[in-house]
Amino acid sequence: MDAHSSAKINARKRRKEAPGPNGATEEDGIPSKVQRYGVGLRQPAPFSDEIEVDLSKPYVRVTMEEARKGTPCERPVRVYADGIFDLFHSGHARALMQAKNLFPNTYLIVGVCSDELTHNFKGFTVMNENERYDAVQHCRYVDEVVRNAPWTLTPEFLAEHRVRNWASDTWPSFPLLGMFAPTQRTEGISTSDIITRIVRDYDVYARRNLQRGYTAKELNVSFINEKKYHLQERVDKVKKKVKDVEEKSKEFVQKVEEKSIDLIQKWEEKSREFIGSFLEMFGPEGALKHMLKEGKGRMLQAISPKQSPSSSPTRERSPSPSFRWPFSGKTSPPSSPANLSRHKAAAYDISEDEED
Repeated sequence: MDAHSSAKINARKRRKEAPGPNGATEEDGIPSKVQRYGVGLRQPAPFSDEIEVDLSKPYVRVTMEEARKGTPCERPVRVYADGIFDLFHSGHARALMQAKNLFPNTYLIVGVCSDELTHNFKGFTVMNENERYDAVQHCRYVDEVVRNAPWTLTPEFLAEHRVRNWASDTWPSFPLLGMFAPTQRTEGISTSDIITRIVRDYDVYARRNLQRGYTAKELNVSFINEKKYHLQERVDKVKKKVKDVEEKSKEFVQKVEEKSIDLIQKWEEKSREFIGSFLEMFGPEGALKHMLKEGKGRMLQAISPKQSPSSSPTRERSPSPSFRWPFSGKTSPPSSPANLSRHKAAAYDISEDEED
C-alpha cells in the first residue's frame, strides 16, 4: 500500500474518532466549537415576559470553568447586559457583541430601561421606550429583551432570570460574587456625541428638514428663522451655480491651453519640416540651382553650331555656268562689249543666288 492511500485511511479514521468539528482533536490545539443557542440571528429577539419558563426543573448555575470550556447546546450560559440604548448605534452593538462572545455558548439577555426611569435618573431621550425596545430586538447578538429593566440590579432579579454573568462597562455598586464581566466602550461614538453634533449644526439640519417638507411648526422654528433659512438656501444655490461655472470655465481654459500647446508643438514640427524642404529646394546648394545649371548647359549646347574639323579639305567653288534660255536653240550672236559686261554681271548674280 502506498503512502497516499494510507494517509487517506488514517484521515477517515480520524474523522470518525475525533470529537471536534472537521476531525479536530485536543492534540491539534484547535478548540472545539459549540453551536450557539438562540433565535436572534433569524428573527427579532423575544421579550422575556412572552417566554414560557419551565419552573419545575431547578436551575443549577454552571461554573466558570464549565462556561469557558463550553456547555451543551440546550444549556447555554445566560449573560445579562442592560442600558438605555437611545439612538442605537455601533457602540451599543459592539458592547453587546462583547457580551455575546464571553463564552462559546452564550444566551444574551438585554434589559432596556423605561422612559420613566431614564427621565428621572438620566434625562430626556430622543427615542421613546418602544422604539428603543424595537431597536435592541433587531440586534443580531441579542437572544432576549427585558422591558422596564431595573435601574439597579438586585440578586433577586438575577436569580429570576437565571443570570450567570452580568456584562457592563461600569463597575457594579455591590459585589456580584464573581458574576461581573467587564466590557470596553467604543471610543468616538456615543448617544451624547450624536446629540452634540445635531445641536452644534442645528441650522444645517433645520434647513435640511425644511427642504424635505417639514413645516416650521413641526421643527419649532420661528417665522423669521424660517425666512432666513429659505434665503440662505437660495444664496447657497447661487453660490453652488457660480462655483460650478467657475469649475467648468477652469476645465475649458485648461482644455484650450492643452490644445493650444499641442497646436504649437505641431506647428513647430511642421515649420521645421517646411524650412528644411525650402532649403533643400531653394538653398545655395539646393535642387533648383542644379536644375538651372543643367538647363543652361543644355540650352548653350543646343544653340552653339558644331565646328568642322580643321584637317578636312577645303571645298573649291566651281564656276557657275552662264545662263541660257531654254527656248533658244541657237547661240546668240556676239554682243558688244557693253552688253558683254552686263551679261557677265547678270550671270554672276544668278550664280550667287543659286549658291545662296
